[in-house]
Amino acid sequence: MTATIFEFLSKIGFTHPLHPGFTHIPMGMAIGAVIFRLVSFLPKLKFLAKTGYHCVVLGLLGIAPTVFTGYLDWQHTYDGVWQFLIILKMVLAAILTIGFIAILIIDDPGNPKLDKKTALYILIVLLAIGLGFSGGELQYG
Repeated sequence: MTATIFEFLSKIGFTHPLHPGFTHIPMGMAIGAVIFRLVSFLPKLKFLAKTGYHCVVLGLLGIAPTVFTGYLDWQHTYDGVWQFLIILKMVLAAILTIGFIAILIIDDPGNPKLDKKTALYILIVLLAIGLGFSGGELQYG
């Protein structure tokens, strides 16, 4: 299946990896969620906590296509060989997914507080940074 997909894309002139384009959804939304959450603590900007929460929803929706294209690129580029950075990315992606889900379940975006829920927001951005760094190391060395 992977070979067929990449052969088709090559025939139409697309020779790039698929995964990097999709990573912007969960990574960008994790960063946006934290920024909106922190800004919501400023006077008169409490309403922005809901925007941060919505960023988490969109980030979670972006995980499936990001993981799928990551799998395709891993199979195509690395022949599915297990490497430390691949394993690290899988672990970080799983924790990020759990973090997004935890925020969706326990957060009350209408009443933001500087508490453990906010710490979860900070955790997801740290995970996004770790994923981006390990992906860059994997791709560019």
